Amino acid sequence: MTGALSMLAAFVVFILAHEAGHFFAAKALGIKVSEFFVGFGPRIWSIQKGETEYGLKAIPAGGYVRIVGMSVLEDVDPEDMGRTYREKPFWQKSVVVLSGIAANFAIAYLIFVGLFAINGMVEIQPIVDEVRAEMDGTDQIAPAALIGLKSGDEFLSVAGEVTETWPDVQAAIATHPGEEVEIVISRSGQRRTLTATLASVDTGGSEPSGYLGVAPVIERVDVGFFSAAGIAGREVVEITGEAYKTLWNVFKPSSLVQLIKGVFGAPVPDEIRPVSLVGIAQVGSQADVIGVSTLIAFLGVFNIILGAFNVLPLLPLDGGHFAIALYEKITKKQADIQKLVPIAATVILLMVFIGFVSILLDIVQPIQF
Repeated sequence: MTGALSMLAAFVVFILAHEAGHFFAAKALGIKVSEFFVGFGPRIWSIQKGETEYGLKAIPAGGYVRIVGMSVLEDVDPEDMGRTYREKPFWQKSVVVLSGIAANFAIAYLIFVGLFAINGMVEIQPIVDEVRAEMDGTDQIAPAALIGLKSGDEFLSVAGEVTETWPDVQAAIATHPGEEVEIVISRSGQRRTLTATLASVDTGGSEPSGYLGVAPVIERVDVGFFSAAGIAGREVVEITGEAYKTLWNVFKPSSLVQLIKGVFGAPVPDEIRPVSLVGIAQVGSQADVIGVSTLIAFLGVFNIILGAFNVLPLLPLDGGHFAIALYEKITKKQADIQKLVPIAATVILLMVFIGFVSILLDIVQPIQF
């Protein structure tokens, strides 16, 4: 229960950090902010401080700040003229709309710096640590056990592909399901060639994956703070790239069809499964299984996904507001917001659908580690 509540609290804090980025940027640039709320829906509590109303709303699924003049469709009180978003130059608009995204990426970066500085780097070696006797959930002997692989064997190549790293080993095995392959290893300094028929397993993707049945040697290497800072930067860049792949996988038409089927009980592959507040709580409740460090890393990844999603140049996302400001800067014309309303409505409907499906899946198909 503590882990679940901690994860939910962290979620709220990160949403607040995103909105606080917009809030403080607007305030610093003299733009009026009329509201800063946690949650959506009916108002539960609020207080007026200066020109801004702060408060809580009933649905704790996010938050928002209301910046005066964000839309040309908004009626602005004459006394606020000169302090509206729409009147500001491009660079100030950019700072306001991108500051929330920057806050999430900054949080993610600091999380990873702390993790690497405290825990060091995990290095997975292309060396056998454990040989599985049987395939999970069956009484079938694993291919690795059949060919006599042993702890300490180092992979040199699989199916003719050189395996300098553990991901090389994984990739070579995964792409040859059900096939007979040669595996070259080094055992006690001696080179040996073994032949294995890889098993074929369903991992939830469109194609089956090869399976050998070994676990690698995992080593933890200490790094200093400055090295951790550099490693964290590379990690954020790499995860950002993966985040966009994930977002594409979730929102492409074939995935949306699978999600619709999931509403009616069909299994949904992990790679396209969205996670709701319920799922986040489920992850937190399994802290004793997956470890605190893994949970913290999950929070770093969450911030990156939140930031990456908001970069997309679609209204009502931050990236959409930036795209409009950029268009107006380049063309010297005011964007016709009326023409963009259908796009914004479609994005909102998609977000509502994904939110509904994620909650349902997290209830009927709970996340397990």
